[in-house]
Amino acid sequence: MKSKPIIFYSIGLVVAIFFSGCGTNIPNEKTHEQKLKTGFGGFENQVKWGEHLVTIAGCNDCHTPKKFGPHGMEIDSALLLSGHPAQLPVPSVDRKDIESRGLVVTNTLTSWVGPWGISYSANLTSDPTGIGNWEEENFINALRMGKYKGIPEERALLPPMPWQMYQHMTDDEIKAIFAYLKSTKPISNLVPEIQAPVSAPGQ
Repeated sequence: MKSKPIIFYSIGLVVAIFFSGCGTNIPNEKTHEQKLKTGFGGFENQVKWGEHLVTIAGCNDCHTPKKFGPHGMEIDSALLLSGHPAQLPVPSVDRKDIESRGLVVTNTLTSWVGPWGISYSANLTSDPTGIGNWEEENFINALRMGKYKGIPEERALLPPMPWQMYQHMTDDEIKAIFAYLKSTKPISNLVPEIQAPVSAPGQ
C-alpha cells in the first residue's frame, strides 16, 4: 500500500519534466524578434536605429535650417538635414573683430563665423549635393578622422562639427547613421565653400 504514493509521485515528476522540456523546444517568435532588434540598438532595422542616433546626437541642431515658429526657433522640417541654404548671403559682420573676440551664428543656425573663418553646415541628405555619392567608408572616415567628405587627403572639418566626440561611436552606430542618411529625402542644396579667416596669411 505504501508503494502507490511513490509510484504516483514518480509518474507526476516524469510528466512534469517531459512537458517542461517540450516547452523549451517550442520556437518563441517574440524572443526571435527581440534578438533581431538587439543587433540594431533595440530598433527593428538599421535605418530606424540610425534615425534615432541622428536625433539624440543633435545632428539637426546644425544641419537642419531653423525658422521662427509659434514657440520661437524651430527646425524647418521641409529642409531636414539639408545644411546651410546656398542662397543666403555671407554674414555681414566685421569678421576681423569677430575672429579675434568670439563667434557669430546666422539666423538659420547653419553658418558660423569664428577664429577659423566661416563654416557652413553640410548637406547630409541623399541628394548628390549632399552625401548621395558617398560610400560608407567616406562617412566612417569623416567621423573617425575629421576629414572633409571623408577623404584622408582633404582639409579638416571645422567647428562646430564635434567629430572629436562622434569618433567614439562604434562602427555599427556610424553605419546605422549612414544607412539612415542615405534613406532621407534628397534635397538639392550646394552648400558654399568655407572661407578662411581674414587674419590668415594671404587674406
